[in-house]
Amino acid sequence: MTDTVLVAYGTTNGSTAQIAEAVADVLRKAGLSVESTPARSVTGVDGYDAVVVGGALYAGRWHKDARRFVRRHRVALARRPVWFFSSGPLDASASERDIAPVRGVRRAMDRLDVRDHVTFGGRLEEGAEGRVAGMILRSGKGGDFRDFAAIETWAEGVADALTRA
Repeated sequence: MTDTVLVAYGTTNGSTAQIAEAVADVLRKAGLSVESTPARSVTGVDGYDAVVVGGALYAGRWHKDARRFVRRHRVALARRPVWFFSSGPLDASASERDIAPVRGVRRAMDRLDVRDHVTFGGRLEEGAEGRVAGMILRSGKGGDFRDFAAIETWAEGVADALTRA
């Protein structure tokens, strides 16, 4: 059984952080010890038995903090079970069908033998940082498309895999 899990995430406006916290809560309810923290603040993964990495999607790329985390810790990540999630579509598509990981995430998954990846809907609301975010909001395409029931169901699958190990 796995005891200690790191949930690391890359986020700009907090939506992916909230998804990461929801994942961490489900893992805690399953009896696991979980730390959820921004990917940029993680100095090492040696104290963790498993890792979940989440990243917001921007223009077809994972958040830079998630990409850097995976690159910086790739050797250690390759020695433990790892799951990835992405957040980003600003529509209902993530709830309607499986969305394949973007190319860079797929490459990292292959290198690290990642157990699973899922894409969840994103959130972009007034006050979001960034020029592109402002343009999206002005075009009327913002909103909250996260499906917390789907997030919890996915996290329960991760918890099952870890508690059966």
